[in-house]
Amino acid sequence: MPRINVIIPAYNEARSISKVLQAIPAGLAAEVIVVNNNSMDDTAAIARQAGATVLEEPRPGYGNACLKGIAYAAAKPLATRPDIIVFLDGDFSDYPEEMSLLVQPILDGKVDMVIGSRALGKRQAGAMLPQQIFGNWLATTLLRLFYGAHFTDLGPFRAIRFDTLQQLQMKDRTYGWTVEMQAKVARKKIKYTEVPVTYRKRIGFSKVSGTVKGTVLAGYKIILTIFKYL
Repeated sequence: MPRINVIIPAYNEARSISKVLQAIPAGLAAEVIVVNNNSMDDTAAIARQAGATVLEEPRPGYGNACLKGIAYAAAKPLATRPDIIVFLDGDFSDYPEEMSLLVQPILDGKVDMVIGSRALGKRQAGAMLPQQIFGNWLATTLLRLFYGAHFTDLGPFRAIRFDTLQQLQMKDRTYGWTVEMQAKVARKKIKYTEVPVTYRKRIGFSKVSGTVKGTVLAGYKIILTIFKYL
């Protein structure tokens, strides 16, 4: 069985992180890594108590947290280095128990990356705000027009071969992380697919889509990133 590591960026997710960790299928992941992204609550302590490896990343930004987790995985001895990385949010909006569905196309040798698509799956009413739905549509349309990539979502719940992830040389430190990965995969002609995933209302307040400033900055960064890697 290939070694799977799960990376969970977490900023003030004390109310949800234990639920996320408990829902990860037993025995599937060799290690679950929670990257505490400058939280001001008990996120780190709760995650550690639940059995996760906790890393500290004081620099704010979703991409910064993901890069911290990747660097940790890359520094492992070769015998324990992961074969597959799964990225998962810490707000309990995703269904971690669907992780098996997410990694299966990679385990079957069909693709190198899998996006969990909320657009193809079932969404609880109100789980995605109108600006999120529009932003996803716009970004995936631009990816199709300029990269020939057929994505339906920029969903954060995703799996990728670790050697492929390293090949992408990810750089973005904030809102452009997910779209950077998809743009680079398309540009490099790496095999990918999407699987439908279930999505519910997050626990707590969204730091991005929950504010006008966050929504505007995220939208600007996503569009800028798409054109940056053309």
